[in-house]
Amino acid sequence: MGASSSSLSELGHNDYLKRLSGTEPVNPMDPFWNQLLSFSFLIPVSSADARLLEESTSLIARNFAINNCHTGNLQALVHNFMIRATELKASAQCEDNIFIWQTYNSLFIIRCLCKYFVEHLSEELLIQQFDCRPPNADGTPADDTDNEIGAHIEKFITALVELLVDVPVLNFTYALHLESLNMLLVLLSIQMFQPQPATQFKLYNYLMHGKCAIHAPLLVKVLLWNYINQEKCPAELFKNNEEAGLLSSVTNAVASSLWSVMTLGMGSKAKKPEETDVTETLLANQSLLLLLVLTNHCTVDRGTPPNPYRDALFSFTDANDQAGVTQATATFKLDYSKVYETLSVTLRDDQTTLLLYLLIHQNQGVKSFILSRTNIDSLVVPLLRILYQAQERNSHHIYMALIILLVLSEDDIFNKAVHEVMLKNVTWFKERALTEITLGGLLILVVIRTIQFNMTRMRDKYLHTNCLAALANMSANFTNLHPFVAQKVISLFSQLCKRHARLVEQIRQCSSEPVEPDTEDDKETQQDHIQDLGVLEEVLRMVLEIVNSTLTHSLHHNPHLLYTLLYQRGLFTPFRTHPTFQDIIQNIDTVLSFFSARLEKNGNSSNMSPHQVLDIIKEGSLTFRRDRLKKFPELKFRYVEEESPEEFFIPYIWSLVYHSSNLYFNPSRILLFSLATTDSPTAT
Repeated sequence: MGASSSSLSELGHNDYLKRLSGTEPVNPMDPFWNQLLSFSFLIPVSSADARLLEESTSLIARNFAINNCHTGNLQALVHNFMIRATELKASAQCEDNIFIWQTYNSLFIIRCLCKYFVEHLSEELLIQQFDCRPPNADGTPADDTDNEIGAHIEKFITALVELLVDVPVLNFTYALHLESLNMLLVLLSIQMFQPQPATQFKLYNYLMHGKCAIHAPLLVKVLLWNYINQEKCPAELFKNNEEAGLLSSVTNAVASSLWSVMTLGMGSKAKKPEETDVTETLLANQSLLLLLVLTNHCTVDRGTPPNPYRDALFSFTDANDQAGVTQATATFKLDYSKVYETLSVTLRDDQTTLLLYLLIHQNQGVKSFILSRTNIDSLVVPLLRILYQAQERNSHHIYMALIILLVLSEDDIFNKAVHEVMLKNVTWFKERALTEITLGGLLILVVIRTIQFNMTRMRDKYLHTNCLAALANMSANFTNLHPFVAQKVISLFSQLCKRHARLVEQIRQCSSEPVEPDTEDDKETQQDHIQDLGVLEEVLRMVLEIVNSTLTHSLHHNPHLLYTLLYQRGLFTPFRTHPTFQDIIQNIDTVLSFFSARLEKNGNSSNMSPHQVLDIIKEGSLTFRRDRLKKFPELKFRYVEEESPEEFFIPYIWSLVYHSSNLYFNPSRILLFSLATTDSPTAT
């Protein structure tokens, strides 16, 4: 380390690091610090390299944790960072690259040490590491004016927040911002390694209710702006150390050193195009992850003040709003159109989908803005692609995309608008060439496909509920359904009917077997079948309600649905006397009888062309009296978040940090989540 380069495997033998972690205290003003902080080493470009870095320095980190109690070298290192941090605003303006480089390097070393602390120490011992004081020059214990436990780490965290808020993001400060975000993520990652809720961590309380809290609105604005801006890593940061040349080329040398460290943990495997984009926009990605962490912890404890970051995210208003409307809780303004545009072009990963969920569920201003867009397809189509690629996504991601559609479908303006937007050549939909289809038609196709996927793979009744709830909300506004869409709606019902018949037969066989003492397994199997039948009949009922709602409210707008129903009318025969379906089937039979009679009046329908049948259906739709149908309650479902959302969101968000942050965390020490999925939220 120091001014020369080192390989990752050699870091464990580096003299500067050995002295830092040794038994002798280093005075905060010792020239050693300038030498230590003028380091660079070859780029670690894969997760294997990141692991090698930790393995090669684990002994140093362990020794540091032991010896720091006597040397106070961490406080001396933090002191060097803090001195530079207080002057960063001025140095950024005058482009003092060496100064920023050393500030960055000091922060990187602190992060590496803290990462060991959060994975191996309790929070109390971690905080003590910051409180350990370096002795005076004569060896006597140093006086500490900040003798309150945790005062030093709180000052450090506050300095990080102020750096993010006050220092502009420029080419030569980009990496420093990135490292500040990484540092906060590492400190807060203690949640992954300790079992208690976030409200019991002092680290979280410093951010939520300490001195940092006054910066909450500005920090949320900065994090959102970093995400919206999607600024790419400066071009010079992609150069390696050989390309940087001699130290006389200060800017390139500094950039190379910064890039060497900040790419720590990036995988070396071939990346998909969207993954490459995330790599190039690391600042946006880390900002979004930190925003999700800050806004989803400490949300349920009624004994403490509200989460200020959550309040800021849910109450910011549109910078272009000229109406002059004031909101008592509004914290800052941001251009909604830029938020919408960025969401639309980046809506492919879990973290972006989760941000959209939070905004559309909790920020009424953003939700209203989104619903007013004439280009709503730019947001909805990426959501549909997420669902379409369900086999490549995790269940949480599928849920979040579905819940967003459910929340959107609560609005009738949205439900009408999606049938007015025409899409051309939807090439990613492979089941059939869709040269022209409405957005609403595509939405129905993809949601039905998701239901069918769930029936064969996931078998989750809550996913069925969310899918059908969204379709039910939209059903009264189904308009001019494409023939393929109409076929898929009835095909879903047909598929469910076959499953129903099989289940009924299985239950009948169990009941008619010879009278012998049933084993526990037999009883459990029969009980499972009965429960499955109950769930399936609920799903069948909802599908019939969706069809009935469409016929009741927009029969004259859906000749292709009527055509398909007439062609498949035999599907309804087994349910005409079934008490669960009888009332709805009567309505559908009333419609089908009316149009069957119209067809018979015009001759043998089997000899008619599809166009002739459609013409008769369209003519009949003009004279059909809807008052002949029994009235049912309007289908309206609303998404209601679970009572304890943190139980779902906190493990989910930290799994995103683990997989998407380009930071390496030791999976064997993580207690918060595993590869097994957690319960998913649902609609009620």
